Amino acid sequence: MSFVAEMADRLGLDESFVVPYGRDKAKVSIQVLREKPRKGRLILVSALTPTPAGEGKTTVSIGLAQGLKAIGKDACLALREPSMGPVFGRKGGATGGGASSITPGDSINLCFNGDFPAITAANNLLAAVIDNALFYGTTKLSQNKVTWKRVMDMNDRSLRSIVVGLNRNGVPREDGFNITPASEIMACFCLAEDMDDLRRRIDNIVVGFTDEDEAVYAKEFGVTDALLAILREAINPNLVRSLEGVPAFVHGGPFANIAHGCNSVIATRMALACADYAVTEAGFAFDLGAEKFLDIKCRQSGLSPDAIVIVATIRALKMHGGVAKTDLETPNVEAVRRGLDNLAAHIESARMYKRPITVAINLFEASDTEEEIAAVKELCASMGVGCAVANVFGKGGAGSMELAQTVVDSITDDQPPFNCLYSLDIPVVERMEAIAKGIYGADGVVLTKAAQKKLALMERNGLTNLPICMAKTQNSLSDNASLTGRPKGFTVTIRDFEIANGAGFLVALCGDILRMPALPKVPAACDIRVDADGRISGMKG
Repeated sequence: MSFVAEMADRLGLDESFVVPYGRDKAKVSIQVLREKPRKGRLILVSALTPTPAGEGKTTVSIGLAQGLKAIGKDACLALREPSMGPVFGRKGGATGGGASSITPGDSINLCFNGDFPAITAANNLLAAVIDNALFYGTTKLSQNKVTWKRVMDMNDRSLRSIVVGLNRNGVPREDGFNITPASEIMACFCLAEDMDDLRRRIDNIVVGFTDEDEAVYAKEFGVTDALLAILREAINPNLVRSLEGVPAFVHGGPFANIAHGCNSVIATRMALACADYAVTEAGFAFDLGAEKFLDIKCRQSGLSPDAIVIVATIRALKMHGGVAKTDLETPNVEAVRRGLDNLAAHIESARMYKRPITVAINLFEASDTEEEIAAVKELCASMGVGCAVANVFGKGGAGSMELAQTVVDSITDDQPPFNCLYSLDIPVVERMEAIAKGIYGADGVVLTKAAQKKLALMERNGLTNLPICMAKTQNSLSDNASLTGRPKGFTVTIRDFEIANGAGFLVALCGDILRMPALPKVPAACDIRVDADGRISGMKG
């Protein structure tokens, strides 16, 4: 049986809805959602604050779905697509690891089915049309107040700030590049319900301001349908599978530290329509991806999770407890206990959304000790949340059956209505303080003069009745990457704002966070090899 036939049968889909992209991957038409209503329970996987030791959130998500299958449940995955920036930079890809991986990993990590190139092209077509209108003088947009940037799916610090229009008869102006996952086209793409909704969102993108500080919208350039033409195939979710045959919809890929960090609404709905349990994840830790999943994605879509899983590793807890990466193999239960403050902070944050919580201890067999694991279980018991050890890397579904059963048992039919952390009726600063105080543990927020000026501009244009997307470091609960564990006595500095009106949120830039990452001194690209038959090695999963 072909991949397409097998997956169509497993998901209960007419084979005509599944379009093959080679032998081991496909796209599924969004028309499926017109015929298959939601039937599944949604499980959101998040994590504690990431460390260089690695937490394996995607690996646990895949392992949990395989564990659900192992205990006889019908499960499906809804995951983000990897960006090539991290693939060739520092972090690596995003296809899981060991026995809990999705396949074909190399294809997923590199221009998967053309989605990121399409989003990049759509973004840059709009940029080109804007500069063309400036050249011909057919727009009221001020050349010094253009906010729309070009993008590319690569880490490149040299492109953060550039000057364009230096050619003969050009219109010189300062510009810059973001990485593709930070593009508002990506956010619109991931939050859209269908093509009509995507058209509305693109029309509503603010690309800059006039000399009189009036907002200028993308619809004024008349190319929305041209952008939709580029995105017409990309909007259909990609279908692959895990090593144990669990179907996986992999679609969209905004970063959680600079964007909203969730896979597409369409893919999530498709997973819920096709299985009894849909497992999805949000980028980085609970303070970033999960908060945005709940306060942006769920607010806009009406989705809500039935259960929350927070991934922790003994290694990460040791680092939050002050242990150097070189010493993580040495048993140190006291360091684990010190690091539990970070895990406790994320559990407390998750509790605010009134959904059952399970802590998944992602097992490292070679170094984790029973005493260290017991310390984590003691914390969870004291906080009244579930806890299970999962050997997802080594044993796949068989190693995550306890986790799967714990999560299933936590879900009830009488859960309270889902409520977001804050109301859109309160001022912008109060919304940011709700996040900073409630989720980060900060004393409050401080706006720079530049941020105050930008916020006033947004308010004059009626662009602030939106949820907040906090763009901050992933390496700390604070906006200071060096503060590990559970920082106290700090404020979050808002240095600027960016409007994502089409996507439907206001981006608050915290600290020194940038929307175009940089490569490390020795990029991961240096480790990749391709043999004479085109086989790739050295790529981090």
